[in-house]
Amino acid sequence: MRFIINWLTSILFNGIALMIVAQLFSSFYLASFGTAILASFILSILNLLVRPLLILFTLPVTVLTLGLFLFVINAITLMITQAVMSSDFVIHNFGVAILAAIIISIINTVLNRLVDKN
Repeated sequence: MRFIINWLTSILFNGIALMIVAQLFSSFYLASFGTAILASFILSILNLLVRPLLILFTLPVTVLTLGLFLFVINAITLMITQAVMSSDFVIHNFGVAILAAIIISIINTVLNRLVDKN
């Protein structure tokens, strides 16, 4: 039961982070908060299935960059998510996806720390 609550909280936090990024960048478009939650759900599935494979295949580069390449992997999963969702979620280029991945990571860290303190 605790796992499901943590997973749903993670989806909510990702949805909030996606909406914040959509407000920051004009080349990062989300149709609504519901779209952000759906994108967050798809992103969580991709993080469960695809991300470990990407990390495994790019392990030497990830080690050489001291883990910074993980932002590129996060950007790839964002791009796959937007490809699945059609025109409700659009990222115009890969550079924006990398910046979005960094900002989403920061926002998720802040939100998780706020919730953990309470």
